[in-house]
Amino acid sequence: MILSETGRNTVNFLLFQAGWFVCVLYPGLAATGLAVLILATHLMLVSRRPGAEVRFIAVGILLGSLLDSLWFRTGILGLEGTEAPGFAPIWLIAIWALFMTTLCHSLSWVAQRAWLPFVLAPFAGSLAYWSASKLGAVTLPNQTVSLAALGAGWFVLFPLLLFFRNRMVRELAP
Repeated sequence: MILSETGRNTVNFLLFQAGWFVCVLYPGLAATGLAVLILATHLMLVSRRPGAEVRFIAVGILLGSLLDSLWFRTGILGLEGTEAPGFAPIWLIAIWALFMTTLCHSLSWVAQRAWLPFVLAPFAGSLAYWSASKLGAVTLPNQTVSLAALGAGWFVLFPLLLFFRNRMVRELAP
């Protein structure tokens, strides 16, 4: 395990970015498998409480994939050349798992100010999906409506995830 907090946060950030790019550039089962390996690497090298973090990741996967599924079903998100899936694709669920690790490490600073998650999340969350659309992983059928809906979803979900993080992974609470 990496002992330095700065080292853990840096490795967490790099692992998340690598996993995000792999899943977005090559959406599918192989990318999902690599994301699982990245998650295992994170748990071995970065996590101080892997059991608690895995439970927190599971909550985030559930909530995030339900929100993504809603966005697919309502036409906020789409997949190029295919009918919208009934449930979030597995590679997108893998991104949620990786993203949850950042809330415990490299993005934990966002919770230091009560107002910051509400201001940052709508823009950063929408930006991630917009970026994924520019790389061809998803489509935003009506870009303005899609970005507004994504921002609203992140406005609600991100602070909720931080609430769960503070309850489930106690040493990371502010």
